[in-house]
Amino acid sequence: MNPGTAFLCAAAGLLITTAVKLWALRRNRRDPLLRAVTATLFVGALLFVTAAPPNLASINEIIGIPNIAAPIVYSIMTAFDGISIVLLIHWRGNDDARATLRQTRLCLAAYAIVMVAICVLFALGDAPVERLRDLDTYYAGTPWIREMILLYLVAHTVAAVTMTVFCLRWSRQVPGALKAGLLLISTGAICMLGYDLLKYTAIVARWLGHDWDTLSTDVAFSLAGVSAFLVSAGFLLPPIGQGAGSRWRALRRFRRLQPLWLEIRPEIPSTSPPPMPWWRPVERRLMQRERDIFDAVLRLAPWFDQATGAKVYALALAERSPSRLARSEADASVLARAVIQKGCVRPVVTPGNRWTLSSTEDSADLVAMSAAMLRSPRVEVTRQAMAPAEHGA
Repeated sequence: MNPGTAFLCAAAGLLITTAVKLWALRRNRRDPLLRAVTATLFVGALLFVTAAPPNLASINEIIGIPNIAAPIVYSIMTAFDGISIVLLIHWRGNDDARATLRQTRLCLAAYAIVMVAICVLFALGDAPVERLRDLDTYYAGTPWIREMILLYLVAHTVAAVTMTVFCLRWSRQVPGALKAGLLLISTGAICMLGYDLLKYTAIVARWLGHDWDTLSTDVAFSLAGVSAFLVSAGFLLPPIGQGAGSRWRALRRFRRLQPLWLEIRPEIPSTSPPPMPWWRPVERRLMQRERDIFDAVLRLAPWFDQATGAKVYALALAERSPSRLARSEADASVLARAVIQKGCVRPVVTPGNRWTLSSTEDSADLVAMSAAMLRSPRVEVTRQAMAPAEHGA
C-alpha cells in the first residue's frame, strides 16, 4: 500500500470514529473531555487527508499558490499537537477547575500563535518550486521558509516531549485499558520525536552541503503516519476498552442471574414488558432482569418461611460452607418454596415466622443466590419436599 492510500485509509477510520463521538457529543455537549476527544480525532483525520501527497498537489492547484499546502499541513499538525496536550490535561483531571482551564487556554494560545507565525513566515518567504515530498530539505536554506520549517518542528518536538513524559509518568499510576492507552500515546510521541530528529538531521546535512534527504522524505514521512495513528489509537483505547469491559461484566451478570430469574418467572405479571430481545443493550436487559427479580421478591415476601431458611442455613454451615454462601442457599431455598406455595394458593406465613432475604442487598450475594438455585442440592430438596403439596392442591 502506497503512503497516500495508507494516509487516506487512516483518515477514513478516524472520520468514522469522529462521527461516533459527535453523536455522543449531542447528548453531552458540556463534557470538556468528550469535546477534546472529538476535536483530536477530527484534526487527526484532517492531518491524514491533507498530508497525503496526491492531496498536497491538489491543494496547491486549487489555491493557485505553489507549496501553499505546506503551511496548511504544518498548521494542522501544530493544532493536533496542541489539542492532544489539552486532551491529556482534561483526561488526567484536576481538582482545581480554574487551573485546568488556565492550562488549556495557555496551551491553545501558544499553539495558535505558532500556527499564525507559520502562515506569516510562509507569506514572507519565497518558495516558487513545488515540492511535495522534500520541501523541508529543498528550502532548508531559504530565508523565512527555513524559519517556518524550524518553527513547526520545534513546536512538534515540545509536544512530543511533553506527551512522552506526561504519559509515561501517569501510566505508572493506572491499570488496564487506561495504562495501555497511555503507553500507546507515549509510543506515538516517541515516534514523533524520531520524526523530528530525522528532519533536523536532514536539514542540518543540507546546511553542511550533504544530501541526506531520504531521512526526511522516506523514513520521517512513514513515522509521521505511524505516530499520528498511535496517538489517536491511544486516546480511543481507554473509552473503548472500558466500555467493552463494562458490557462484558453486565453480560456475565445477566447470564448468572438467569437461574434466579427463571425461578421467579411465574411471578412476573402478564402485563409487564416482555424480556428485551438479544440485540438491545445488555445494560438495559440486565436492568429489566434485576427489576423483575426485586419485584417478585416483594410479591413473594409473605410466603417466606423462617423455618425453611433456618434449616437450610444450619445444614450448609454443618457442611463447612462459608456463612455468606450458606445464607445464599437459605435465601434460594426460601424463595423456591415461596414460589411453589404462592402458586398453590397456600396461606401466607405469619409475620413473626417470616424469613428476611439478605441476598438482595448485595450484588454479589444476588448472583450467589442465583447460582444456588441451579447447583445447591438443598434447594432441590426443598423443591421436592414441596412437590406433594403442589400435587395435593
